[in-house]
Amino acid sequence: MHVFMVYVRDEKFSQLLPEELNDSRSDDGRIKVIAFPPLGIQTLAPVLRLHGHRVRLFDTCHPQMQAEHISRAVEEERPDVIALSCLSTSTYPALKNLARRLRSAAPKISLIAGGAFVTMNADRILQDCPDLDCLGIGEGEELLPDYLDKLDDPGAVAGLVWRDAGEIVRNNPRPLLQDLNKFPYPDRTSLPIDYIESLPLDVPGVISLDKFCTMQTSRGCPYSCIYCNIPALCQGKWRYRSSEHVLGEMQQLDDLGYGEIYLTDDHFLINRKRIGEICGGIIKRHFKFGWGCEGRVDAVAVDQLPLMKKANCNSLAFGVEAGTQKVLDRLHKNQTLKQVAHAISEAKRHGIDRVHGFFIIGSPGETAKDIIASFRFAARLQVDTFGFSRLCAYRGAPLWQEYIDRGIIDDGRDWHKSFKCTDIDHTALSNAAINRVRTKGYALLFAHRIFWRPVRTYKLLRLLGKHMKGSDIFKLLWSPFRRQTLSQTPRSRLDD
Repeated sequence: MHVFMVYVRDEKFSQLLPEELNDSRSDDGRIKVIAFPPLGIQTLAPVLRLHGHRVRLFDTCHPQMQAEHISRAVEEERPDVIALSCLSTSTYPALKNLARRLRSAAPKISLIAGGAFVTMNADRILQDCPDLDCLGIGEGEELLPDYLDKLDDPGAVAGLVWRDAGEIVRNNPRPLLQDLNKFPYPDRTSLPIDYIESLPLDVPGVISLDKFCTMQTSRGCPYSCIYCNIPALCQGKWRYRSSEHVLGEMQQLDDLGYGEIYLTDDHFLINRKRIGEICGGIIKRHFKFGWGCEGRVDAVAVDQLPLMKKANCNSLAFGVEAGTQKVLDRLHKNQTLKQVAHAISEAKRHGIDRVHGFFIIGSPGETAKDIIASFRFAARLQVDTFGFSRLCAYRGAPLWQEYIDRGIIDDGRDWHKSFKCTDIDHTALSNAAINRVRTKGYALLFAHRIFWRPVRTYKLLRLLGKHMKGSDIFKLLWSPFRRQTLSQTPRSRLDD
């Protein structure tokens, strides 16, 4: 069968590389975009090809892969199935619009959607979006080939939600995949896009023009932070690929000339033995690329940082979240301020170039004094970069259920939305108060960096200055003071 796979993207999470850096296209005509690659469809494409299917990939961050272009390609090529990937609430309106456009262009073609947002909201999406034929729940490596083999018998496909004579049918669930080693490596060549690495900031700060991609070595997270729905998606389980399988993919990426790789695992630092094997393999095989990852500060694998540095790990992101134990406990983070400080200081002591701290403000019960304490804590930490996002409730996260129980959210009405706590929870500070206190906090934090850590600040600005104009760097630094709203807490740290 001929299958179109489309990654539906929220435009605010990607942008074209500024032309002043260089031409916006590579020598081979690939367009350059500041964004994370669509690893989901890149992973599924080679799986479908192994089953004998022909696949074409689309990423809507490409200016020539918008709804009108995909519709035209559908009319010209007449694929048998179109599979859409939707990860979050912010991309759902674009999914609906694209589905409507594609249904108009090809009324008889099967249209299926999948992804994290779809998995959490399948029944309601089919009621709300009549242009979709069915939805895939959970992981797609086995579900999608099964669906293609049984287009005429959807009731036989585990994990499928579909319509039968107008009635929505939810088939038996498909169990989580246990052997993640049996699938081929993702397709990173079919999309005519070069994805550019940037700092994890609200405004993209380009740090490298090296060939860049993302990679996933494990899935899921066993923790229960109130703002995250990853445990619900993965049933609170953490599963991983073997170190040899990971190293095989890394060998492929090294051979292809990738200079930077970011591991999108929800928690890479969870298994010290596996980290040791992967890092040992990187050293033994003399891979040239640099890489980064993220994890919890209480991970037992923090003692692997010296080996990670030796294996070319150059960036590490920690979910710090707050600078008071009171707020950490309210978020069910199950970590201490001492653990935060220890993990970050160890990362810098062992030479990790860039350590990033994710922070959350606007939590229920958090005061202005608590927020300032978080900024002061960030100033004392040895993080190189930081981001302060406003706490947001997403369906599937424990906080969402708390708000249902408190009568704040109506699940039947609000399922497709996300809410900033400051907009709906009277125990959180108001938006105006948040804006005032964050301006004060950023001023404190920036002043501390300039006067107490001038060398590190200079090195970061020099890094950004390699690929950004001075005016763009100024806008980046000034943005916390001129913007009246904060970004929301992402569904996960990496929405792509």
